[in-house]
Amino acid sequence: MNKSYGLLPLAALAAVGCYGEKTQPKQPNIVVIMTDDHTCQAMSCYGSRLLETPNLDRIAREGMRMDRCYVPNAISGPSRACIITGKYSHVNGFTDNSRTFDGDQQTFPKLLHEAGYQTAMIGKWHLNSEPQGFDYWSILEGQGEYYAPLFIENGEKIIEPGYVTDVITDKAISFLESRDKERPFAMLYYHKAPHRDWMPAQRHLGMNEDKVYPEPATLLDDYEGRGSAAREQEMMIAKHMWPEWDLKLMKAEDLAENVSDSTDLARTGNANVDDVSRANDTSNSRRQFRNAYNRMTDEEKARWNEAYAPRIAEYEAFEDSDDELTRWKYQQYMKDYCAVVTGVDENVGRLLDYLESIGELDNTIVIYTSDQGFFLGEHGWFDKRFMYEECERTPMLVRYPSAIKPGTRSKALSMNLDIAPTLLDYAGVEVSEDMQGLSLRPVFESNGKTPGNWRDAVYYHYYEYPSWHSVKRHYGIRTERYKLIHFYNDVDEWELYDLKTDPQELHSVYDDPAYSKVREAMHRRLEAMQTEVGDTDPDELNGEFFEGADKL
Repeated sequence: MNKSYGLLPLAALAAVGCYGEKTQPKQPNIVVIMTDDHTCQAMSCYGSRLLETPNLDRIAREGMRMDRCYVPNAISGPSRACIITGKYSHVNGFTDNSRTFDGDQQTFPKLLHEAGYQTAMIGKWHLNSEPQGFDYWSILEGQGEYYAPLFIENGEKIIEPGYVTDVITDKAISFLESRDKERPFAMLYYHKAPHRDWMPAQRHLGMNEDKVYPEPATLLDDYEGRGSAAREQEMMIAKHMWPEWDLKLMKAEDLAENVSDSTDLARTGNANVDDVSRANDTSNSRRQFRNAYNRMTDEEKARWNEAYAPRIAEYEAFEDSDDELTRWKYQQYMKDYCAVVTGVDENVGRLLDYLESIGELDNTIVIYTSDQGFFLGEHGWFDKRFMYEECERTPMLVRYPSAIKPGTRSKALSMNLDIAPTLLDYAGVEVSEDMQGLSLRPVFESNGKTPGNWRDAVYYHYYEYPSWHSVKRHYGIRTERYKLIHFYNDVDEWELYDLKTDPQELHSVYDDPAYSKVREAMHRRLEAMQTEVGDTDPDELNGEFFEGADKL
């Protein structure tokens, strides 16, 4: 299958649209907005019942909503490497968060820069290397902090006062204000939020205090019908959320910088500290939350303490069953997660308004996505990593009036690998031969319809095990109706799901005789796709994991 659908002269680009007579007087500007761990379940334009996201909804309303966009590797760094290179993890070399990204390889910002674009990378980079191919870059160190974040700006370390989502937007607008107005720009505008530990901005403290969130039907899942991977993970809201770091259950008097930690295993479900896994190390929870808290000013700390005091008191008085405690933890999780998403939505609106005020919005390709989806209580989980739908699927919204009719939706199987070739295609820049994604241009310009020669499956491979949350290594494919997954390394287990009859992926039908022909066909398609993408020995230890990197 061709990776590009042809590069037309710039003057002819308007003619390929399938609605109206549009003109395109110059190369489009490009803004890629990416968040960390934002999922479709928390966007009102995708039908969320959790919160309203009016500014993200604007992009969907004025552009296209991709309903079946998937990632090749549902974890932060590897997904980012896939986006910037247009290549799968086993090809770009960044298979897990302990790696160092090889910045010498080809990326779409490099190609745009060589073609005359002004390029900028602002926000969360998380590739354990310095960015290449950018005129300006200001990146968070590692995962970054919510308050008083540390940036590395063109090689210099700077602590910026304020809240990280606001600061990243300030930097993005500053870059746009100082650019050469005669040249197109390409800006990667990457947020830390809503990554764990979900610390809201001061203006959003307590905003969801009285809200009761609808529970996912599988919040108390027992994992029957699936293999050992679903049962042996360590990402359960009930057992593995850190009391202080995740749930903010730390009193003001314990948050002073020099207070020593004590081993507190209250309500973690573990009786012996020596048996507590790294993903449930309560003492680490206290240390990390204290460090984050102490980045605030005294005034911010005071407001924070006032906002969370009722939650702590409620927790200390809790006497209900374990299931009720899980439900309570879920509610606190949603209150914080949704407040942090609100901060993202406000800032996306601020950037859109700025682009509109300078007359550049309609000549800018605006893409909104996340590095992957996220579990918001489905199956009782938080975090990501699995090939299951909640995190393999990622949001993607695209606004570009010259090519995309407002309010359109697409069910074409797409991937974040497609971002690089798509942007190069519209910029009139030749797509690098080693890029494995597809230009989404024919999807955009056919009102979201799936082209006749489009992909019929997406491929996935997760490597980071043993590590945080203990999700086993696995690979597989998803077609329009079925999903085949192989868990390997310390197990050899297959799962097959019929997404039409079992959209929540609760019952593997791999061993069901009624699905024998489907199973055989899916194995053949998997083998063909592995050959196509060059992952022909996926059970080998090419994803060997190294301890010590910042992988939260």
